[in-house]
Amino acid sequence: MSTEDLQKRTTVNIQEKANLIWAIADKLVGTYKPHEYGNVILPMCVIKRFSDTLAPTKQKVLDANAVCEQRGLAVRKGFLTTASGYDFYNVSPFTFEGLLSDADNIADNFRSYLNHFSENVVDIIEKFDFDKEITKLDHNGILYNVIQEFCSKKAYMGADEISAVDMGYIFEELVRKFSESYDEQAGAHFTARDIIYLMAELLVAPQREQLEAEGVTATVYDMAMGTSQMLDCLSEKLLDIDPEAQITEFGQELNEQTFAIAKANVLIKGGDAENMRHGNTLSDDKFEGYTFDYIISNPPFGIEWKNEKSKVEEEHKRGDAGRFAPGLPAIGDSQQLFMLNGIAKLKDTGRMAIIQNGSPLFKGDAGSGESNIRGYLLDNDWLEAIVQIPNDMFYNTGIATYIWIVTKDKQPERTGKVQLIDASKCCEKRRKSLGNKRNEFTDRCIDLIAKAYMAFTDGVYEDSELVVESKVKDCDDFKFTKVAIKLPNKGKDTENVPFKEDIEAYMQKNVYPYAPEAKVDVKASKIGYEIPFTREFYKYVAPRKSDEIFAHLQELEQQESALMAKIMGR
Repeated sequence: MSTEDLQKRTTVNIQEKANLIWAIADKLVGTYKPHEYGNVILPMCVIKRFSDTLAPTKQKVLDANAVCEQRGLAVRKGFLTTASGYDFYNVSPFTFEGLLSDADNIADNFRSYLNHFSENVVDIIEKFDFDKEITKLDHNGILYNVIQEFCSKKAYMGADEISAVDMGYIFEELVRKFSESYDEQAGAHFTARDIIYLMAELLVAPQREQLEAEGVTATVYDMAMGTSQMLDCLSEKLLDIDPEAQITEFGQELNEQTFAIAKANVLIKGGDAENMRHGNTLSDDKFEGYTFDYIISNPPFGIEWKNEKSKVEEEHKRGDAGRFAPGLPAIGDSQQLFMLNGIAKLKDTGRMAIIQNGSPLFKGDAGSGESNIRGYLLDNDWLEAIVQIPNDMFYNTGIATYIWIVTKDKQPERTGKVQLIDASKCCEKRRKSLGNKRNEFTDRCIDLIAKAYMAFTDGVYEDSELVVESKVKDCDDFKFTKVAIKLPNKGKDTENVPFKEDIEAYMQKNVYPYAPEAKVDVKASKIGYEIPFTREFYKYVAPRKSDEIFAHLQELEQQESALMAKIMGR
């Protein structure tokens, strides 16, 4: 499905469904503050989706459970999942709608209904800490009304009518609304689909012919999965290539609510929900020893890792036995730790697309953790490409962001090279902003960026107003020696010498003519790594000539005089 089709579906059907569900929050006014609505609406959406999905086989499950009881069977899961058609079930005699028949006991009956779900669903509901909300709703006399609203046609969420992809859109829209109502950074838990589709395209584009010929059997992983929509989009891309693709999804998420949504999503899709794991990826890695074919992720950036410090440093000391051997970034920004986690979990033939802000390109001097992490990527020749995407593409930030493509199995022509792609001018304006998201990728945008990526050469690519520029550099172009210089009677100084340049020749040309007494301190010199992305694409624009500026000022003065005369009635 094209991004335009997806956008149309999002703005019509999905937007309508999300708005209708959001309207149910009107029942919470007075009892809940707007930023608390999600504590009720999100778990209710998950519960109702399970309920609607199971409704067609409800009687079969009850009949199977009755047979198990008659036979005294203690182990019933296999019989009940076969009856439900899913890896989950509910053996309560209540239906969701049936709860409305006993208003006086609706809280007790609702709890009973929830407790009769299979263990994997109960675990999801518990992640929402929903029992206290049931108590609050009941004590304030609105539990019946909320359940009644979720029984309406507008709140139907069965898998027969709403796909996992559609449901992902609904959850994303609801999360965004709840975030905005709290003046929180909207979109903290998800990435816009157009960006994900670009990431997925860049991941599979070099392998497309091979995948079409051989078929797809792949493991995919997101280390900060949110509601798991990145995994959905990448799987969708692979299924477009091979409708019979065998895809196994894995993900870890810290936030309990979004983790619960992700796990519910995988259960209803028929995937292995045990592959969705809750915990802190940096300090509590749930996939130690695992490696994956594809990694796609947008981990948090600008977030400190102070709480994870002891565990991260402990793993760093393990050296190559851990994930963080190359170095540790400054405590105020964890994103390069996620990068190292991804590298550690890539198969030798694996590929990763990960979003970073500008800091990992240049932050940190020679010898720092940040510089050493860049060096780890470059010296091992694992960094394939970096794509700058336009500003104002995310719901929660307008800053410059980059997609890093990392692989341990570069194609021969890419060996020793890194491709930089400036796609900052390749987007279309949205008719209506969503938070900070004012721009979006259409099919034309994605196709043009992919064209530049696959061409793998220096060049400018255009499609009407869309422009993409590509540059191919050597890995060593981003490496330098921070040369320590002793200056008699003047102390010390340093010079950053490009790695490809001879240090002595550099000194003869740039230092000795101005400080002939300078001496290089070889032992104190350090190797550093920096990717000056912006500088690579800098275009010099000559300043306007002084007579042009003067003429323009005179013109403005004349316009001002005419305006004042008009105001004064002269």
